[in-house]
Order: sequence, then C-alpha cells, then structure tokens
Amino acid sequence: MQSLRQAVAVIVHNKEAGQVACVHYANDSWSTVPAWTVPGGKVEEGERLDEAAARELLEESGLTVAPKDLRLVHTIQVKAGWDGQGPFLLSVFAATSWRGELTNTEPDKHLAVVWVDTAELPTPMFPTSHAALTAYLTGDERGFSTYGWGASEDLRALVGA
Repeated sequence: MQSLRQAVAVIVHNKEAGQVACVHYANDSWSTVPAWTVPGGKVEEGERLDEAAARELLEESGLTVAPKDLRLVHTIQVKAGWDGQGPFLLSVFAATSWRGELTNTEPDKHLAVVWVDTAELPTPMFPTSHAALTAYLTGDERGFSTYGWGASEDLRALVGA
C-alpha cells in the first residue's frame, strides 16, 4: 500500500498592495512551458506541515515566516503527482506578514519570483495553484478541492495556457 504523499504551498498576501508572491518555474515535469505557481514543495518524512511550508517559502523566495503565523486555507487532493509517482495531498497556507525581501533564491529552477496583482494572476499557472489562489482570494470557505479525479482533468493542462 502506497502512503499518501504530502506537499505544501504558501500564499504570501500583501493585502495593502493587493499582491501575492508567485514563482515562475522553468520547464519541468509538470509542464513543457514555463508556468506560474506559489512557493511550495514536498514535505520531508517526519516534518510538520506548517514547518515544511515555512521552510519551502524561505528556500524558494527568501521570505521568512514563523510556522505559527501560517494559516491553513485550502487542501487539494491530487490524483496524479508531478513526478508520475501517484497521488498527493497539497496543504495550502496563507501568510500576511513575513520578513525579508522577495528574491529568486533558486535561479537554476525559477525564471522569476515576483509580486503579482491579485486581480491579474499570471498565466499559464499550475492548476493546483490557480485553484488554491482563487479559493483564497474569493473567500471560498469550503477549504477542500480535488484535481485529476474527473475524466476531463489533466494535471499537465495549465490554466491559461
């Protein structure tokens, strides 16, 4: 029996400026073209979700957030993972306060890490990031969605592509 893998993401929301931090990934296993997402990544074995989210945020953006200051805002159950190794559960946190300057700390993986206007999210975007951002920004309180369970859904189909 395969265990459910965990991934985390952080929506860093500058409410005053009406912006969120986004990462522009170069081509990778999910996409044949560069695509946008929010900072995040895999949870290491034995790692708490909030600590993994804070670690991934720092690794990908240079922004520091205390795990206790993260708020779980959405969970997405994904049927087909980024690496073809089966499903994963994505826990999406929000942060409205942080320390540091937004920086592309992994230029070998990312084309850019920038603030984007919440009214004009960049495309193409990973569908899981788009779903989480849309739910968060519209105040959708269901807190849960799925991806890849319907016949018409395809994880490689980017939103806005």
